[in-house]
Amino acid sequence: MRFELDPSSRVVDDGTVLIGGSPLSLFRLGAAGARIARALVGGEELPAGHAPLTRRLLDAGVLHPRPEPGDGPGADQVTAVIPVKDGGHTSLTALVASLRAEGMGEVIVVDDASTAPLTPIAGASVVRLDRNLGPGGARNAALERVATPVIAFVDADTVPEAGWLGALLGHLADDAVALVAPRVQGGGGASWLARFETWRSPLDLGPAPARVRAGSRVSYVPAAALIVRTEVFRSVGGFDAALRFGEDVDLVWRLDAAGHRCRYEPLGIVRHDTRPTLRRWLRQRFDYGTSAAPLERRHPGALAPVRVSGWSGLAWATAAFVSVPVGAAIGIGTTAALAPKLRPMQHPWQEAFRLGGLGNLFAGRILASAVTRSWWPVTLALALVSRRARRVAALCFLVPSLTEWARERPAIDPVRAVALRALDDVAYGAGVWAGCWRHRSAAALRPDLRNWPPRRKPATSTSPTPTGR
Repeated sequence: MRFELDPSSRVVDDGTVLIGGSPLSLFRLGAAGARIARALVGGEELPAGHAPLTRRLLDAGVLHPRPEPGDGPGADQVTAVIPVKDGGHTSLTALVASLRAEGMGEVIVVDDASTAPLTPIAGASVVRLDRNLGPGGARNAALERVATPVIAFVDADTVPEAGWLGALLGHLADDAVALVAPRVQGGGGASWLARFETWRSPLDLGPAPARVRAGSRVSYVPAAALIVRTEVFRSVGGFDAALRFGEDVDLVWRLDAAGHRCRYEPLGIVRHDTRPTLRRWLRQRFDYGTSAAPLERRHPGALAPVRVSGWSGLAWATAAFVSVPVGAAIGIGTTAALAPKLRPMQHPWQEAFRLGGLGNLFAGRILASAVTRSWWPVTLALALVSRRARRVAALCFLVPSLTEWARERPAIDPVRAVALRALDDVAYGAGVWAGCWRHRSAAALRPDLRNWPPRRKPATSTSPTPTGR
């Protein structure tokens, strides 16, 4: 299998140090490891004995596999499962036809107790449930009928692009990979909601491949479309049917905890319909937020709305509520303190200010998102009594949205872009707080302020030193 380095990765010190991945990791490499790193950067054939290091790099998100055409099982080894609750028959017929065109062995449509039972659909088996089980339970209900080694879960309101399945199946040539998900983009359309979702759909996890695990750049994938090994899916008990929302996040994290690798492959693309009205769109965002508390209960610490160095958090909090110069001084000082930890490198000060500076900027973006999203009720309360808090809130709402809009120039005007992003954040945050109240736990609102890099023994010549920023 071929590999490519993650865009975050850099090889420095003549190939003896490799930095990258998510969370950020630093690898100190011996002579053999340096040869492998240089070959990866140059796109050359990897030397013999590369597997232990490339496996570590894959696990850390520093490296990504690039399967060859024909790798992995064929499409006829895949059964598609489509959960439906009061779905349109015409769109279902088109979806089934597109899945059959990919060469799938079987398509199963699970009617999750729709008000009007589904009629037969050409090319698919229809399973009718007597009571509504929710999306996770409906998908599980089809499991006993699956006879293929791979299942493709596909939602009824999606439109897969041609070739999406083949882009995913190649990853299953690696026995360690249990689940692969495509990029899920907005379905497009002329309405301003559709144009916003084309730009910022919560299901769209971006153009870069990734290993999927809690605390990383791609920490989950939506069950709108994904493939999973049937036996592995059975071994972990399928989806948690008690979760009406977030069941896909929970599945990925349980697979990861069981030692399986999950991957995000944006070369496969599936389009997802936008909710037709603003009210239903906001309800969707609210419902997504309600999953945070039950997920936090099942996976403690994985749902932190902020995951930054405590020093970065202190620098930004000081700049926001005490003094900008003092906050900047804290940021500069803690960045300088990183240099001694990097002293074995050829240019520790240069790397310290590069890593620390970028880390502080990244932390600011994360904190701004939390201020306007999960923590917005606190932000509102402070803004009612503090002029400084009002200025901070306004900056957090406006600057990230306008900066991204100016950089990406989506097909929506900046006023609507900023307004919809604010509504998106407020609806999701309201759902988080509602879920926390319902489960009598504020754990999903607590930040993770572990410092980077952690205190640990020196790494071996080819071992990563994981960091926690």
